[in-house]
Amino acid sequence: MSNLTLHYKVPGDDFSRAGEASSNIKKTLKQLGFPPAIIRKVAISLYEGEINMVIHAGGGEIDVEIFPDKIELVLSDNGPGIPDISLAMQEGYSTATEDVRDLGFGAGMGLPNMQEYTDDLQIESIVGQGTTVKLLIVNN
Repeated sequence: MSNLTLHYKVPGDDFSRAGEASSNIKKTLKQLGFPPAIIRKVAISLYEGEINMVIHAGGGEIDVEIFPDKIELVLSDNGPGIPDISLAMQEGYSTATEDVRDLGFGAGMGLPNMQEYTDDLQIESIVGQGTTVKLLIVNN
C-alpha cells in the first residue's frame, strides 16, 4: 500500500457535523485492513481534536497521511490559540462556555485523551493566531 492523503474541513460551531472526519477515517482504515486497536486510537484522538476545533476555534482543517506503518494527522485552526499548553493538558481544565458544557462537551478531557491515544502529540499555538496539533499513531 502506498500512502494515502486525506483533507477535511471542520465547520465551526456545528456540533451536528463534528466527528465527520474521524468517522470517515475510521471507515477508510477498516477498508485498508488496519487493526481495530489502531483504528480506535485514531478515531478517539481525532474526534477529540474535531470537538476542540468546534468548541474553541470556530472550526479548522485536518490533514491525514496514512502509511502502512503509521498514521499522521495535522489539525490546524485560526482560533484564539492556547495561552498555556501545560495547563490545557491537565485533565479537567476547560475554557468551554456553560452553553457548551450544557451540551455535554467541555469536560477538559480533549487534549489529555489525545495524549493518551497517540504515540506522539505536538502542539504549537500562538495566541491570537491559532493552533496546530500533530498526532502520530504507529501501526506496529
